Amino acid sequence: MNVVKVLMELVGFMRNSRLTEAQMKELQNRKLREMLHFAWNHSAFYRRTFEQAGITEKQLDSLPLSAFPTIDKTVLMEHFDELITVQDLSQEELRKFDAETEADRKPYLGKYHVVHSSGSTGKPGYFIYDEAAWHTMLLGIIRGALWNMTMPQILKLLAGRPRIIYIAATDGRYGGAMAVGDGIDGVGARQMYLDIKTPLNEWIENVRKFKPNIIIGYPSAIKILAELVEAGKVQVRIKRVISCGEPLSAGLRKLLEKNFLCPVINIYGASESLALGAETGKEDGMLLFDDLNVIEVENGAMYLTSLYNFAQPLIRYRISDHLTLKTPMKGSPFTRAEILLGRNEDLLWFEAGDGHRDFLHPLAVEGFCIEGLRDYQFRQTAPDAFEMLAETAPDAQISEIKTEMLRQMKAILQEKHLSYVQFYMRFVDAILPDPATGKKPLIVPSEKTEMGEAV
Repeated sequence: MNVVKVLMELVGFMRNSRLTEAQMKELQNRKLREMLHFAWNHSAFYRRTFEQAGITEKQLDSLPLSAFPTIDKTVLMEHFDELITVQDLSQEELRKFDAETEADRKPYLGKYHVVHSSGSTGKPGYFIYDEAAWHTMLLGIIRGALWNMTMPQILKLLAGRPRIIYIAATDGRYGGAMAVGDGIDGVGARQMYLDIKTPLNEWIENVRKFKPNIIIGYPSAIKILAELVEAGKVQVRIKRVISCGEPLSAGLRKLLEKNFLCPVINIYGASESLALGAETGKEDGMLLFDDLNVIEVENGAMYLTSLYNFAQPLIRYRISDHLTLKTPMKGSPFTRAEILLGRNEDLLWFEAGDGHRDFLHPLAVEGFCIEGLRDYQFRQTAPDAFEMLAETAPDAQISEIKTEMLRQMKAILQEKHLSYVQFYMRFVDAILPDPATGKKPLIVPSEKTEMGEAV
């Protein structure tokens, strides 16, 4: 990637943030109609499903998006070869490539960036980006990472060739790792990957030698470095922290801001579209990139339509995330959403003796934002019981946190008609990421544990 070209194109992307809401909707609609026509003309799957829904080519310019059929990952995998619009690859060939080729950033056939995602069938699903789509996505991520910076500030930052450290799982065909690497190359920065499975003493030595001034990675992984800084084992001067790959809790955001003394930007992305939005602070909520995607929330379900990936069109594709839309932020044309609520597998389901069944989302507690509560994790111990593992700041008032958590959790359970559910709390020294994935699961498999104090 040519750095000058990237910066010139970035100016155009940043200009979109100064559009009015009406101008953004017009831009989004124009891109949507282009995508619908392209899918009709180049994807056998979409043309057939549109026609089966009674949609004609003439209606592509006028029908609301909600009138078009939806798809999900199962449908995508089943009809992959006739959904994509390129002729020189197939799902079976991608599986062979994924299985037999060591993961790196080299495009498949020299022109397709392949991101894999686990599927409910146990077989991975594949999301492909041609060079044009990958480049557009990278510009979206770079814009998000440099959010709220002026072009003179960006030029000054890049002139010093920033040293960027990426902390996450880096040994697979992960979309985040590939996008971060290519994005860093695009702005001419120096980079170092720090795999989550690397021993801690190697972390310390690598960070000391590299002296990063920008950090990118999973928030649960960045937290480890923040705690090393807090303990005085590492000294760093960080200009910006960019969180991605998993939800960023308010307590953890506060810890990162305190220990690194810099802005923390949370990038929202998925394998299906790696540039979905950015969150600059808890009070702003998530700003969705409406110039790159259309996000719909309908009956609690979230649907994505990518406006830039013509190689693999995703139109009204259901994503298993949960978010709620908020009133727009004054002066911004972007849709604003409530804090990202995670995946379906991050739900706690409970069942009473009479068969009543309902769920609780672990991130519901994020509204508490209790002083001193740094991180947490849930462990379901029975059909009608769960415990919460809590990590606190060293000087936290444990008894006060416990009292407030138990009080507020009881109110939430009552509101959800889950008063029969038993809730326990246990304080632990640290909550670490899963060594296999590098991410911190909100829910861990049930195990025998010593119970704490119950509601």
